[in-house]
Amino acid sequence: MKKKKIVALFLLFTLNLGNAFAQTVPDQKETLKTTMLVNDYFMKKYADCTTPTYVGKLRSSNLWTRAVYYEGLMELHKIYPREDYYDYAYTWASFHKWSPRYGNTTRNADDQCCGQTYIDLYNICPSPEKIKNIKITMDMLVNTQQNDDWSWIDAIQMGMPILAKLGNTYKEQKYFNKMWDMYSYSRNKHGVNGLYNAKEGLWWRDKDFVPPYKEPNGANCYWSRGNGWVYAALVRVMNEIPANETHRQDYMNDFLAMSKALKKCQREDGFWNASLLDPSNFGGKETSGTSLFVYGMAWGINNGYLNRAEYLPIVVKAWNAMVKDAVHPNGFLGYVQGTGKEPKDGQPVTYDHAPDFEDYGIGCFILAGTEVYKLK
Repeated sequence: MKKKKIVALFLLFTLNLGNAFAQTVPDQKETLKTTMLVNDYFMKKYADCTTPTYVGKLRSSNLWTRAVYYEGLMELHKIYPREDYYDYAYTWASFHKWSPRYGNTTRNADDQCCGQTYIDLYNICPSPEKIKNIKITMDMLVNTQQNDDWSWIDAIQMGMPILAKLGNTYKEQKYFNKMWDMYSYSRNKHGVNGLYNAKEGLWWRDKDFVPPYKEPNGANCYWSRGNGWVYAALVRVMNEIPANETHRQDYMNDFLAMSKALKKCQREDGFWNASLLDPSNFGGKETSGTSLFVYGMAWGINNGYLNRAEYLPIVVKAWNAMVKDAVHPNGFLGYVQGTGKEPKDGQPVTYDHAPDFEDYGIGCFILAGTEVYKLK
């Protein structure tokens, strides 16, 4: 009898623990509602998606900041396929003639980034003009021996998923091979011995930040959003490549190492600082990097690569913090660091201050929302 009571109590405890654990997952409807609120704020404010941006000078609206927004929009369209989402992306891509910024000969990943959305639109409704130009551009990379284009880690997110998407769309290994050649060059050769520090599981933004450069507290300088770009790129690549792709496990190993490192430096309030290891150097809430980390960790949980019990509390804490502290009632997104390449750039970062470009921060947040939405 005593043994039966113990077993019953254990089962009851396990059930209650499971229920309590399940309740930590953000409400799916509320997550979608918040994600749509932030997106709709952007679509209303920038109703004409063909209008050039103006920050100091006019820039074509297929620049990288806008392209990142459309990455988020296309993921939102996958979970909630509203016609106006598709039309907004299609109109933008068509206006730019389905071309990279500055044309088909650019080797700059920032100018290629828009191609991610072109390929997504092509895969919804294939027609040759949608994919022709971005394929020409990436074939140029594939057909040359140069591998050092991604000399800053942001470029990994801007360009690498395009190669993965083309490889998946055309079922051609050459895109996967080139992707690895370029990624591994950035990882292991740029700077002194590469921009990735395997000992700490984090990335220096570019050669200017490898040692002896240090943060004021003596730590290595790991910029939050820069690491977020790599983290998101790994997710977007692994979403495309087959399970038996030669370097899939290499990408997974880096993803897991980064996850472990990022877990250690989350702030108590759920956000991450702009400087991951030095909270004294322009410390405070920062939404763009936090969004990218939530996106990656939620994806890892959803696909069984990250331990749910270990990482779900991190994701939930970060998502709830952003929803509570960064999202305005009208959908404006606060605490987004402006453009730059290190913690001091794009300041101030506050609840009310708008960054120089709003689009990429919103894109990052939408990416996060789409993966949090999938949590069960």
